[in-house]
Amino acid sequence: MDTSGMNPAKAQGESQELGKAALFAMATAAGIAVANIYYNQPMLGIIENEFRHQPVTGYIPTATQLGYALGLLFLLPLGDIVHRRKLIIGQFILLAGALAIAAVAPTAWSLVLASLIVGASATVAQQIVPFSASLAAPEKRGSTIGTVMAGVLSGILFSRTLSGFVAAHAGWRDMFWIGVPLALLAAGLMALALPGHHPTSRMPYGTALRSLVHLWRREPALRTAALMQAALFGSFTAFWTILALYLQTPQFNLGSDVAGLFGVVGAVGVFAAPLAGRIADRRGPHFVVWLGAVLTIVAWVIFGVWASLAALVIGVIVLDFGIQGALVSNQHIVYALDPEARSRLNTIFMTAMFLGGAAGAALATQAWSLAGWFGVSVLGGFLAVVALIVRFLARQTARHRP
Repeated sequence: MDTSGMNPAKAQGESQELGKAALFAMATAAGIAVANIYYNQPMLGIIENEFRHQPVTGYIPTATQLGYALGLLFLLPLGDIVHRRKLIIGQFILLAGALAIAAVAPTAWSLVLASLIVGASATVAQQIVPFSASLAAPEKRGSTIGTVMAGVLSGILFSRTLSGFVAAHAGWRDMFWIGVPLALLAAGLMALALPGHHPTSRMPYGTALRSLVHLWRREPALRTAALMQAALFGSFTAFWTILALYLQTPQFNLGSDVAGLFGVVGAVGVFAAPLAGRIADRRGPHFVVWLGAVLTIVAWVIFGVWASLAALVIGVIVLDFGIQGALVSNQHIVYALDPEARSRLNTIFMTAMFLGGAAGAALATQAWSLAGWFGVSVLGGFLAVVALIVRFLARQTARHRP
């Protein structure tokens, strides 16, 4: 039993029904937030040109991702111990400030530092997701999480297209300036849409961080969901890491602009998140998790045996459906474990997932250099199989547990 969070104040929001307008506002705000960690990727070449190809500019995406990881670890637990509505609004204001600093950055190093803060404050998206789960009725929790995650996925998929267009026609600084009012708009939406929400725990911040280890040890379902999603997200990032390189080969001879268009194709996966949530509400989340892993394997079989643009289009749709379906359903499982620790549970789950994604990207780079696209396809399929094995072993262990 986690005694560190005893005698909590019950959240006001959990007794309030989450209306469609508020849910749409949360999905929109989450998408706006997460988009900020991907803006710099298509703009990197233009940024390098302005700073005369200083090597440090290559660390801008890394700094953003590192900031996001640090935010997941150190900011997400605050959702359980402070006023969550105020925290979300405050993080959006911090995000707007960080974007403004990035827009006026006089040196490459200052832009790296601003990118670190942008990444950390963008984790407000992961404050919104567990909050939506807390506000939803139990029988609607899956569909609620799915709707908010559809907003997150939309932000991820369309951010690169938007920033690439703005940077090419106006400049990279203008993209960061556009991000400032968007972040403030999201803060305003949250101020209007979110109900008051008292902390679910009175524990000190240091205790909240230490309790992450306790939660990991205590909750086998959390470990299973986190490890499984880490493997699946590694499979997902393996595809997107190598796609542009694959399209540049003589077989296709296509540029990065076409690779960016696959983000629009992948937007079909936006519909997978709420659909998976509804299926999880009706048939249980475990069924959708199994299905998501199987679909991921099917996608990599398509990629590996059918070398064509049609295969890439069909495969990316299947891949997005599989990954997003499993993600929403695993979140459904995790958030049901302990209503008073949803932010800390989300900290563990999302940190594991992004570590898996980073590992998948690194392994994909090695697979590409050693065995080309076939090697990447084998890696992606293998990681999905690992996810299935994790789920199978957890199920067997649960059956034999007294």
